Amino acid sequence: MANIPKLSGIVDVDGLQYEWELRSEPQWGESEGWKGMTIALMQKHTQRGALLEFPPPKRLLKGMQRGRLQVDSATISRGIRAALTAGWEPASRGKPMVFLVDADGN
Repeated sequence: MANIPKLSGIVDVDGLQYEWELRSEPQWGESEGWKGMTIALMQKHTQRGALLEFPPPKRLLKGMQRGRLQVDSATISRGIRAALTAGWEPASRGKPMVFLVDADGN
C-alpha cells in the first residue's frame, strides 16, 4: 500500500475533539512569493473555526524541489493550543480566525 499523507483527521486536545483539514499546500504567489500550507480547524459541535497558516518550507525558499508534506497529530495539537492561547474561542460565533504559526505549530 502506498504511503499517502493524511489530508484531514481528528485530534484530541485536553479532552476535546478537533477536526482538521489541509486547505492549501505551499504555493507560489506572484505578489507574495512562497506561501506556506494552511490547515483548517474546528472543534466538534461548535461554530467558529480557525485557520493555521504555516511558513513556507525552507527547501522552497532555497529553490529546491517540493517535498512531501509532513502533517502529524503532534503538530496539529500544538497549533490548536497556540490558537486557543492567542484567543480562539471555538464556541463563539463569527468568521474563522487566522493564526500564523511556526513550522512546528507553535
